[in-house]
Amino acid sequence: MGSDSEAEKSQQKEKERKKMLALAPIAKPLAGKKLSKKTLKLVRKASEHKCLKRGVKEVVKSIRRGHKGLCVIAGNISPIDVITHVPILCEEAEIPYVYVASKEDLATAGATKRPTCCVLVLTKPAKGELPPEEQEKIKADYSQIVSDVPELTSSLF
Repeated sequence: MGSDSEAEKSQQKEKERKKMLALAPIAKPLAGKKLSKKTLKLVRKASEHKCLKRGVKEVVKSIRRGHKGLCVIAGNISPIDVITHVPILCEEAEIPYVYVASKEDLATAGATKRPTCCVLVLTKPAKGELPPEEQEKIKADYSQIVSDVPELTSSLF
């Protein structure tokens, strides 16, 4: 019985190691385990409340239109040229961005089966309104993650 849990743990560690090996060299600031978990949880909540833009095309369009939010980018994209312009657009628009380890995890959190390169978590839905309590929950999670992102960025330099 104990060997099963040991086998599962070793498989989990192997999965994590493969994810880290597949990371692109530009995937910085990369969220740690804790921040990654919080970020994916925020993406899931935003997806449920229609406060999410999925995919490079939608994210770029939203940024250019002046929408504000948190940009979450997958770190294991190949070819990397697909997303290299997104962090630059985010910096110009003063939008915080963070990388997570895998596009599959990002897609699962965003409620799609298709792996997703990047998502933009909006502070309010594109259409309609949210109940005030839901808006506050999303805003609280959003502000907590946004406050953690500069700490990651400052540790790079």
